[in-house]
Amino acid sequence: MKTFGTMKFFIHISLLLFGLLVIAESAAAQITVRPEGPVTSIQVGIDQAAAGDTVVVHAGTYQENNIEITKPLVLMGIDRPLIDGDNEGTILVIRADSITVQGFDFRNTGRSYIRDYTAILIDQASDFIVEDNHLYNVFFGIYLAETNRGIVRNNRIESYDRREASSGNGIHLWYVKNPEIIGNHVEGMRDGIYLEFVEDARINGNISSKNNRYGLHYMFSNGGTYYDNTFRKNGAGVAVMYSENVDMKNNLFENNWGASSYGLLLKDMRQSNIEGNRFYRNTVAIYSESSTNIQIKNNHIEQNGWAINIKSSSARNYFTKNNFIENSFDVRTDSPRNNNVFEGNYWSNYEGYDLDRDGIGDVPYRPVSLFSVIIEKQPESLILMRSMFIRLLDTAERIMPVLTPKTLYDEQPKMHRIP
Repeated sequence: MKTFGTMKFFIHISLLLFGLLVIAESAAAQITVRPEGPVTSIQVGIDQAAAGDTVVVHAGTYQENNIEITKPLVLMGIDRPLIDGDNEGTILVIRADSITVQGFDFRNTGRSYIRDYTAILIDQASDFIVEDNHLYNVFFGIYLAETNRGIVRNNRIESYDRREASSGNGIHLWYVKNPEIIGNHVEGMRDGIYLEFVEDARINGNISSKNNRYGLHYMFSNGGTYYDNTFRKNGAGVAVMYSENVDMKNNLFENNWGASSYGLLLKDMRQSNIEGNRFYRNTVAIYSESSTNIQIKNNHIEQNGWAINIKSSSARNYFTKNNFIENSFDVRTDSPRNNNVFEGNYWSNYEGYDLDRDGIGDVPYRPVSLFSVIIEKQPESLILMRSMFIRLLDTAERIMPVLTPKTLYDEQPKMHRIP
């Protein structure tokens, strides 16, 4: 009987705790902000809300800046309310965990040469979501500083100051862990997406175009992935520097064209993978300096100025199963020695034969042309590029290499384009 009584006591306590939990959950309130009142200020609505509440902001223009959130809540826009920062400082600052900001237009941050004014600043917070917002005429767009497990998703960020020194980055990450940057469109900023000291970033499905410097700038950041992004018409497509274990797949690097533009710049990179990407009409598709143990495979590299510019400081990189199609120059290097492997690629400029019909050329292909060596020393000779004389020189050099690297060749060039 005593055991039965004890069980009844614990059942009673459990039901009581469950009831208190239901009451606590139902206590989460909704604060409404609208231009006609009674609450007309977003900051006032946030101040009135308790932790876990939802602040619903209806359509209208709210001229506010330095709005601050210091407790977990949802800030939701209905019919795209506009927060106009009136060109003063930062618009919204998040300094708490578990905050969602969704459905707003942000416009007119302050601008400064010494301070990083931004539309949305997330500072030392975790488990936040910033999604479906439009940011226009901003200095920095969304700025993450010392955060963890945040999601920045489906935002559009635009600003068109063409001076690099006076424009900020679209999505800026500094000392961040496990971020997800997904489905955003960034245009007209300094760098579209910038990472520094970031661990295990996931950057998927973004469009970064017409930015003054880089579509994506990746510094001192290890273990990240970026898949299915588009980098188009930027000063340069993507720079990945001083990092390792980065996985880059199925991205489009397109029309990053100019005197010093790259589709993808690799500097001091290690142990990374570049696979399934398309490089189309860039000045240089892939530039590599002081990078080692990079796997470059199954990429489509078409109609670029230089397909590959690889410096002698880069070693033990492996190029295989790539399609090199109608590039002005396939490979450029500054050394007579080759410390990298080119094997089993398709080269549209290959003029060899396949007598045994196994799909592999019987003669190795040497992708460094004599003319590219001449241009390295005499850039003005580029005017002779399509001349018959240059074709004869290149043919002779491939038969008996003298000036081009003797060990840089593809011993198994594919006869047909690789699917």
